Amino acid sequence: MRSWITAVVAVLAAVVIIPPASAGEQLLLPDLRQAPPGCPGGHTGDPATCQDWDVCMVSDADAPNGDCLLIGALTPAKAVRLRFTTSEENVGDGPLLLFGRRAANSPTMAIRQGFQAGKHGQIPVSYTEARQQTDNSMYYEPAPMHKHWHLMGFEQMQLRTPDGRTVVRDRKNGFCLGDRYTNTANDSLPNAVRDANTPEYRLAEYLRGNRCAFQDPAATDVQVGISVGQGDDYRYDVDFQWLDITSVPSGTYDLVNTVNSNRTLRETDYTNNSSSMALSIRWPLGAKQAPKKITTPPTVRLLASCPGQEQCAAKQRHLHPRVSSDRIVHPKGEPRRHH
Repeated sequence: MRSWITAVVAVLAAVVIIPPASAGEQLLLPDLRQAPPGCPGGHTGDPATCQDWDVCMVSDADAPNGDCLLIGALTPAKAVRLRFTTSEENVGDGPLLLFGRRAANSPTMAIRQGFQAGKHGQIPVSYTEARQQTDNSMYYEPAPMHKHWHLMGFEQMQLRTPDGRTVVRDRKNGFCLGDRYTNTANDSLPNAVRDANTPEYRLAEYLRGNRCAFQDPAATDVQVGISVGQGDDYRYDVDFQWLDITSVPSGTYDLVNTVNSNRTLRETDYTNNSSSMALSIRWPLGAKQAPKKITTPPTVRLLASCPGQEQCAAKQRHLHPRVSSDRIVHPKGEPRRHH
């Protein structure tokens, strides 16, 4: 009997019980804001002039980051991609804290969200201390540009018609979150990281260099997040930072980015989770569809940018091209980020 009781006690000790917030305890929630698509992280100018996007023809439709073909190349393109930078920012009261954990024989990690207990208060440091189970997961991405653990289900990218019908969905395979730049709201956020002698500062130091267990496929615990007043950006030359527009007819569309689209992560505000840009896509010679052999991409023009809104084209009375698609081929030799 004693051995049975001992075994039960051992099992119960191994069960992780997530404690509820105590009476009067103030948990600081993040507020995730989707920055304008096609803009570099921390952009302060007119988003309608952003140029962190292009049109790229590739010879291999399955390559996540194939080289762009020149116009008139002898080899016809197998796919045409609209590539664009995306950025997500934390403008809330507390840091975004996500902890992944897995059994050694599992290929994916479960994710919990943790919360700071008041300004300069305790910050969870492990999956066990985190309070909120989420629907997100992590897996190890072995591709050359990554080789680290990727957070799934964090952001969604879509091309939609002006009436909201989805035409193309992203194939983005995950995110490695960290403090990559200071966002434009930083100076106005009371809990932004400023004092070096605080737990927030020590967390920010970790997140600035976070590489999500780089080159460690055997990792069983990974922490990611974004501090208050910081942001995380993904350049348009990174794997899967594109939508395949090969089969998209000529017309006007919205490119829509949404962070935390399934709202599995707790935030103070969900109304700023989407941003969009209105685009004109026109195939050569007035064609409605792509030709059978593609040697010239469609002309893509930025008509308007709508930060904080899911719809853009339908809300603009007069849409005039702001930026043309002269940036068809991404310049070779520019460094690519492991992100």
